[in-house]
Amino acid sequence: MDSRAAVVTAEALSASFAELAAVLREATEGSAPCADPLRRRADIALKTLTAVACGEAKLAALKVHAAAVYAAAAEALAGPAASPQDHRGQEMAVVAEVACVLTVSERSAGALLAEAHALTTSLPLTMSALQAGTISWQHARIMVDETTNLDRPGAAALEAHFLDPHAVNPARGPVGELIPGRFRHKARTWRERHHPVSIEERHLRGVQDRRVEYAPDRDGMAWLSAYLPADQAAGIWDRTTTAARALQGPHEDRTLSQLRADTAATWLLTNTTAGTGDEGRENSGSVSGATSDHETGGSAVGDGVPSPRAQVLITVPVLALLGLTDEPAMLDGYGPIPPSMARQLIADGAESFHRVLTDPRDGAPLEIGRTSYRLTKAQRQWLRLRDGKCPFPGCSNHSLDNEADHILAWAKGGSTGISNLGQPCHKHHRLRHTTTWTPTGATKNIPPGWTSPTGRHYTSEQPDWEPPHWPQQQSGKWSALAPRAD
Repeated sequence: MDSRAAVVTAEALSASFAELAAVLREATEGSAPCADPLRRRADIALKTLTAVACGEAKLAALKVHAAAVYAAAAEALAGPAASPQDHRGQEMAVVAEVACVLTVSERSAGALLAEAHALTTSLPLTMSALQAGTISWQHARIMVDETTNLDRPGAAALEAHFLDPHAVNPARGPVGELIPGRFRHKARTWRERHHPVSIEERHLRGVQDRRVEYAPDRDGMAWLSAYLPADQAAGIWDRTTTAARALQGPHEDRTLSQLRADTAATWLLTNTTAGTGDEGRENSGSVSGATSDHETGGSAVGDGVPSPRAQVLITVPVLALLGLTDEPAMLDGYGPIPPSMARQLIADGAESFHRVLTDPRDGAPLEIGRTSYRLTKAQRQWLRLRDGKCPFPGCSNHSLDNEADHILAWAKGGSTGISNLGQPCHKHHRLRHTTTWTPTGATKNIPPGWTSPTGRHYTSEQPDWEPPHWPQQQSGKWSALAPRAD
């Protein structure tokens, strides 16, 4: 897009926004006759929000284009730098100018210029989608972030997976229909699977940086965070969540977040938990602590806080499990992990590891049947594999006790097969049964979509299953088992 086209586009956007504002004002004032004025006002308001979001993306593209054009022009005007110090000074001058024009910090201006450079030189599909308004500025920034430190072919492949419908095994569903946080998760998952450097090598480097950090905050509060291997962090989080949910009840006024914090503090500050010896170790994804034969695997730990056994669900490609490939395993609620970590979890007897039959063509789990109303344990775990989280659009709830729900009610003839089941979180389960939000359209491999009270249909996020990797040197039985190219 040249400068003249950018000006024309900006003028067209201004005219469009003025028109939208006029339509919205008319709907609000109710001057036009209508059989159902309230429904008409609501419909126009939603359409206006959609159009404004699209316009904001287009304006962001104009902003990126302008930043890139200014940076290139300023560099040309300054001429070749006589030394590295002069070059750094020229860069600082450009950043300072953009910061003053936009009334932002120089750090923000520098980030914008870096993102503009990446989008206009290395990520053409992302820039085009932003200009078309099909993705937001947040989506574009995530794409820039997730392609950082990838070589040009790697960045192009990641971008094509999500934005080129003709790519090999493209992402399921438009990127623009994912909230930014969910898009980041999917982009990071794909990046981990296809990174040119083995996940084992990168994990070994990351383990060296593990640490606990403490940061004082206002109002007598502070932040305590830990950078840990993913299996340990996921085990701690799941175990703390399960303990917090066990404390909920009609006489408990603390929120789930408060209960998690209180539970973790109790476990860390009391000396009633087991030590670091083998007698207190349950699996590599959990915190040491006393356990019982209770269904949740828990017992009281200090002030009556239960200490349940962590449930870590992992899916491991069979060839990676055998050590024949370096294909990542998938840790529920997190994403790809090194196969060595998965093998260690299995060797340590992680009780929530379950064998899952997957389709060798695309890596998706296969249907599990059931003719009675109640779900089996295997079915509940299969739903977790299919959905990955609460299937409501934008929800990231990975709670282990999400409630399985019949899409077509059992009383109305609905079956208990996977294609008629969803596993929404407590909030969205309640939304379904107390409002006219309705889940629809599940299959054995695709979570249910949702229809809103206004009749709009929203698709759920679909997991990007991938076919298993086969060893490069296939011989004997491996050649016979490998799928054909056709």
